[in-house]
Amino acid sequence: MSDDTKNGAEPDRWDPGVHSYASMGYYNADYEPKDTDVLAMFRITPQDGVDPIEAAAAVAGESSTATWTVVWTDRLTANEHYQAKCYQVDDVPGRPGEYFAYVAYDVDLFEEGSIANLTSSIIGNVFGFKPLKALRLEDMRIPVAYVKTFQGPAHGIVMEREMLNKYGRPLLGATVKPKLGLSARNYGRVVYEACRGGLDFTKDDENINSQPFMRWRDRFLYSMEGVNKAVADTGELKGHYLNITAATVEEMYERAEFAKELGSVVVMIDLTIGFSAMQSLAYWARRNSVLLHLHRAGHSTYTRQKSHGVSFRVLAKWCRLIGVDHIHAGTVIGKLEGDPATTKGFYDILREDHIPTNPGNGIFFDQDWASMPGVMPVASGGIHAAQMHQLLDLLGEDVILQFGGGTIGHPMGIAAGAEANRVALEVVVKARNEGRNLLKEGPDILRKAAESCRPLQVAIDTWGDITYDYTSTDAPDTAPTASV
Repeated sequence: MSDDTKNGAEPDRWDPGVHSYASMGYYNADYEPKDTDVLAMFRITPQDGVDPIEAAAAVAGESSTATWTVVWTDRLTANEHYQAKCYQVDDVPGRPGEYFAYVAYDVDLFEEGSIANLTSSIIGNVFGFKPLKALRLEDMRIPVAYVKTFQGPAHGIVMEREMLNKYGRPLLGATVKPKLGLSARNYGRVVYEACRGGLDFTKDDENINSQPFMRWRDRFLYSMEGVNKAVADTGELKGHYLNITAATVEEMYERAEFAKELGSVVVMIDLTIGFSAMQSLAYWARRNSVLLHLHRAGHSTYTRQKSHGVSFRVLAKWCRLIGVDHIHAGTVIGKLEGDPATTKGFYDILREDHIPTNPGNGIFFDQDWASMPGVMPVASGGIHAAQMHQLLDLLGEDVILQFGGGTIGHPMGIAAGAEANRVALEVVVKARNEGRNLLKEGPDILRKAAESCRPLQVAIDTWGDITYDYTSTDAPDTAPTASV
């Protein structure tokens, strides 16, 4: 600590020793963010006795150029240009001791087209910083100048529909169950029955890779046999998400190439493979005209907690930049976490070209994607045919509705489960197109259709009363929302 500081005087920026982050320029309430700045909004929870402005300045400093003491080598750079700047700190409504801190980063701080570099900067060491009890990255504004350095989705929503020749309705899928333990031939039978019954896709789950009970090559062969037989039987294009996740990127390329040779329209990866591997496979998918499905395996380890981690809305933005075509994004009414307003924000981030600020949906910045293709959200986890009217009303038509247990657990068999889902979807879409009120009339519409579709009647009888009514752990703090 400098002599001036000991005497109570404000030290000069370049005095040696330890200064506050705010005094070194990492807090500037007068800063006006530039159109080219990357903006981040953090939820900070300072340790007791730590000033929130100083804590916010520390976040800005430690995620850009600062260290714990003054270093003379800062004079060898355009220091103020490279400093991140916290320009606003607000109390979090209803959450004493928590603050929203807005930080601006000059775009020059980041390597072009690299999510690995962006994340190493924004969420690198700072999340372990001792003066903070907790830290959460709530939202980011990716400027157009940086958006344009990324490929984006390998194909996107519009191109996917053209590839599949399927328009005007959600797509239907199902995860093969049980996801572990089946032989390759029996696995392929599930794929065939579900696709024959009316689904557009079936899928591997996140933890089926190449285990002793079923090696990946055998699964690919029998799954594609089931897909091709279903295509021949129905006259519709079908697909199975072949999970190419493996220990190395080289092995994933081998599996992807084999899937392409077999004629698969889609391959799947897990979030756990890492951002660089995901981005490499997105480039491969575009070059090879294969859709890329992302299972967000592991995301809740850092997206679910309200006060610490990274919001899924941020992860959704990163994945759109990385270039996936599909990503699981919540259902609201299923078995997995999902506040209605927050989930609406996720879907807008993935699908829309321009998303205006809407704190009620968790959106803290305007986001312009500059015509980057949209990502198809995937809704899965405890949903069933009796909820079809709610799903269409909540999620719209550019979504993949995946009924795993709601297909394969059908009392009349897998094909009957798929038929129930397809009939429910068709009648609800027809009702929507006629301008009917889905939430009010949906149950009657489904019951009427079930009079002439025994599989749908059995699905309604089996699951119609199943709900998951829990309070969401990730509702926005800026406006009250009901949990479903």
